[in-house]
Amino acid sequence: MSDTAQITDFMSTCTLEITPGGAAKIDDFKAILRDGQIVYVTFLPGSDFRDTVTTVKRLKDDGMRPVPHFAARSIPTKAFFEENLKMLTEETGVEEALLIGGGVDNPVGEFTESMQIIRLGLFEKYGIKHLGIAGHPEGSPDIAQGDVDRALAEKNAYSKDSPIDFYIATQFCFEAQPIIEWDKSIQAQGNELPIHIGIPGLATIKTLLKHAQACGIGNSMRFLTKQAANIAKLMTVSEPDKLVRDLAAYKATDPNCGISQCHLYPLGGLKKSAAWLYAVQDGKIELGKKAGFKTSFEVS
Repeated sequence: MSDTAQITDFMSTCTLEITPGGAAKIDDFKAILRDGQIVYVTFLPGSDFRDTVTTVKRLKDDGMRPVPHFAARSIPTKAFFEENLKMLTEETGVEEALLIGGGVDNPVGEFTESMQIIRLGLFEKYGIKHLGIAGHPEGSPDIAQGDVDRALAEKNAYSKDSPIDFYIATQFCFEAQPIIEWDKSIQAQGNELPIHIGIPGLATIKTLLKHAQACGIGNSMRFLTKQAANIAKLMTVSEPDKLVRDLAAYKATDPNCGISQCHLYPLGGLKKSAAWLYAVQDGKIELGKKAGFKTSFEVS
């Protein structure tokens, strides 16, 4: 398989995401996204879950496949969670969701980790067939590594007796090698869940730094700093081309690769990131001699 084919194959099932606030600014998703595009709907602490339901309905009506987020530490009670999950599935018919712990310092209720939500059995009760759980290639700023390892082992064990297809969804990273090492490490610990690896969308380096700081991605900060050859380049548009090419090669050449697909965080805006993604999927790329590639795309 050629390098170009590796890249287009790796990106062919790439997912995107949007916040309810960002979705409210878009009149027609069909003008930006291709039919059937999987779009995660993020949940921000303190927001109204009804906004998530509204966004999910809009995306589905426009021909997309929405995936709503749930954050364990932002769920006050079991009754609240069941009420909202019931409302979501009945009103939208979604069969996929993403469950994270949620980066809040103090849980709003009785739940401190996502496994507590999973064990309620409510995802099964309300017809969720696919469930993403959080993965941490560079560790978690909120959870000790021992607890991260334990939680992943528990989720692997639970998945064996559940009708739900579980997968790991990660925060974005900037270098392929730490991701590859993490994949091999968790496999050695017994992980069998497929990985949807997060990659940063188009944004200025300044935007990436700000987002990375908010997400606590320490190792990536070091990599970004190394990229900054001069002040002018700090403000140029960044594309995750080298990361994508390296991960695509890993997936294509290593039969033990645990990464099944990627998830693009649209840091520079959904329109720009989607246009870039579709150009890559269509093979409109020019490979660099040593690494990465250039992409030709237009934003409507």
